[in-house]
Amino acid sequence: MPSDPTAPPSRRAFLKAAGLLPLIGATACAAAPGPPAATPAPATTSPRAAAPTTAPHPVGEVQHSDTGRPQVALTFHGAGDEALARRVLTTLHHRGAAVTVLAVGTWMQQYPDAPRLVTDLGHEIGNHTWSHPDLTALDEAGVRAEIERCRDRIVTATGGPGAFFRPSQAQHATAEVRRLAAAAGYPAVLSYDVDSRDFTDPGAGAIRRNLRTAVAGSVVSLHLGHPGTLEALPGLLDDLAARGLTPVTASTLFG
Repeated sequence: MPSDPTAPPSRRAFLKAAGLLPLIGATACAAAPGPPAATPAPATTSPRAAAPTTAPHPVGEVQHSDTGRPQVALTFHGAGDEALARRVLTTLHHRGAAVTVLAVGTWMQQYPDAPRLVTDLGHEIGNHTWSHPDLTALDEAGVRAEIERCRDRIVTATGGPGAFFRPSQAQHATAEVRRLAAAAGYPAVLSYDVDSRDFTDPGAGAIRRNLRTAVAGSVVSLHLGHPGTLEALPGLLDDLAARGLTPVTASTLFG
């Protein structure tokens, strides 16, 4: 029997008298045609797009990358004459080489434009303590102050703390230094596995020879404030290119 609620009054009266109108009316409403119901998504399908994934930042102390990519990180002690530093960083920029500068706080205090000089040329900045002391000679409060004061100077200049911390006057960080660096916002302490020895001013040829041990994944220690380093750069970059190695920032190397 049709259950159309718009039936003529006489028919509706009959249905009501038979006690069928409420029931049939309700059934009619439930069965009335309408927009098709949405097909439920399978239980394994998330209604939200997956968040993009990024490579985790390294933690602890790092000195060599095992990604296998043909890259090396040239890392520079950030101190010395600003004009010389500008020439080094500009030469690297013009050659398409991005590097990491571990800046000393007193250098940035002496040359307030130095941090932006680094980043504006496409390089990366990091923390190399405030005054470059032997951290093992300081108590915990002294080490913390050296790290945090330099960090705060970088934040003021660039808006961030820098990518890495490197201890001064040491290739490797003690457990205490790693802990205090992590507390200051540096989960990774950046060491190195190739030492150019350019701070001894051995001449451009010797600096180039000292980099022959660099392989894919190496982190190289260099310095901004030495003329021999600037003199060595063109040949040094040519040597790396001839071996298929590309200089990148430490963040890129470990990313």
